[in-house]
Amino acid sequence: MTAAALYPRSAVEMAMAGKLGRSRRIFLRNFETRISMGIHDFEKKARQRVMINVDLYLEPDARIERDHISETVDYDFLRREIGVLADSGHFHLQETFCEKILAICLARPGVVAVRVSSEKPDVYPDCESIGFEIFGAKQE
Repeated sequence: MTAAALYPRSAVEMAMAGKLGRSRRIFLRNFETRISMGIHDFEKKARQRVMINVDLYLEPDARIERDHISETVDYDFLRREIGVLADSGHFHLQETFCEKILAICLARPGVVAVRVSSEKPDVYPDCESIGFEIFGAKQE
């Protein structure tokens, strides 16, 4: 019996092996912004640094033939929409913030699935960061 048969794969790996196995991906890495986020009093006093990562999984059958932006998803919206969301008010939970980003991304034509994560690097002095990650795919 192989190791893969003994250990269940993550939801992302299972999705990738099935429907998304041939997908294309656009990613945003370590986008740093400041957000009013958190449940602790010290987190509510000032905006804090948050690192955001997004993977957009695109239609697997789409093809680039003319080298034109209309043939893919224009990723300029990612930074802009995340910035607007970050400025929209206080978020108690990273989960809420990430779910809103997920919904914005899944609404884009050509996007079939999305992975979003956020990390707060300055909350605890004894660790690199604390974060949350979510993955979602469009329902057929």
